[in-house]
Amino acid sequence: MEKIASAKTCLKLLQVLPGVQQAATIPGGLAPPLQNLIQMQQVRHRQTKHWQPEFKRLRKLKFVKMDLPNLREKQEDITKEEMRSRMKERGVLPPRPWMERPFHISCTGGIFEAYVPPEGDGKKSIISTSGAKQKLEFLEKKSKSLMAVRKIRSYEESFGTDEFGAEAQDIYIQAHTHMAAKEKYKIREFVTERCYPEMMHNVKDKTIRWKFLQSLEPPRVVHARVTEVITKENQFAQVTVRFHSQQMLAIYDRFGRLMHGSEILTKDVLEYVVFEKHISNEYGKWRLHDKIIPDWLPAKEPAPITYRLIEDMEEEPPKELSAGEEAKQLETGSEQSKEQLQLTTPVESRAKPSLTI
Repeated sequence: MEKIASAKTCLKLLQVLPGVQQAATIPGGLAPPLQNLIQMQQVRHRQTKHWQPEFKRLRKLKFVKMDLPNLREKQEDITKEEMRSRMKERGVLPPRPWMERPFHISCTGGIFEAYVPPEGDGKKSIISTSGAKQKLEFLEKKSKSLMAVRKIRSYEESFGTDEFGAEAQDIYIQAHTHMAAKEKYKIREFVTERCYPEMMHNVKDKTIRWKFLQSLEPPRVVHARVTEVITKENQFAQVTVRFHSQQMLAIYDRFGRLMHGSEILTKDVLEYVVFEKHISNEYGKWRLHDKIIPDWLPAKEPAPITYRLIEDMEEEPPKELSAGEEAKQLETGSEQSKEQLQLTTPVESRAKPSLTI
């Protein structure tokens, strides 16, 4: 707000200045500068006032008053009651006396209720007595698997045992292809954290040639289970798929020698592979978890391991010499000793002696 000189200030000036009093008594009025002062009025200018007053209340709500913390205050000077009242005002919970580290369980540590493959599977026909017995046992165990499949469908609506066989085969091929190529980052998308060290163990310094040729029988789901880990809401699903396929495998060591298999011959492979998914996780994926190796299967022969062969140098025994050969060796040894003595003697001693008076 600007302050302009009023009429009272002008009168005070008239009383103080004698020359101005004389000019005031002159008919015709005051002097020109004083006339300008008296004619001026007090005017107020408010630049902060908004031009639209109806939204005054909403403009007021834009600004929030907050208590600034006292930075000079020390933690030791505050009592427990004051700290408790402040935390209650702010709605902050008191700190816990122990430290906790968050952890994420992305997969289980093994197979729960593992499927037991029937002995002679893939060789015995349904017509034989043993083959028919296997089919009956499979039907008895099927009830639990159906309950587990129903549980998986409650989390994943599109899950189906018929369609899952093809999806499992793609995961199986991708995992083994990345293992042969030693792509340790890409393989993690198709393999669980438990299966990763088992597949990548002992792959270093080796060349692996693997190829999936064809499937002799379509892959089918033979076993399914769902379990909870720690809490009921944390659910994991495991599905066992039977693969009967033709494959080619050849493993070479670091020197290029063939350790196992062949690149020419193909083999019929029957496998029971377990796939796992964290169904409680919205972004969970089906990944290869483990392979079931039955107890009745005979143990495989270990692959030959190449080593570096170091031959020890054997010392030859001393030969027996005859009397004539011993004499010759002694003569040659005496001549060599004389030559060595001549070389070791200094030059001055080898010069001719001179007569002295």
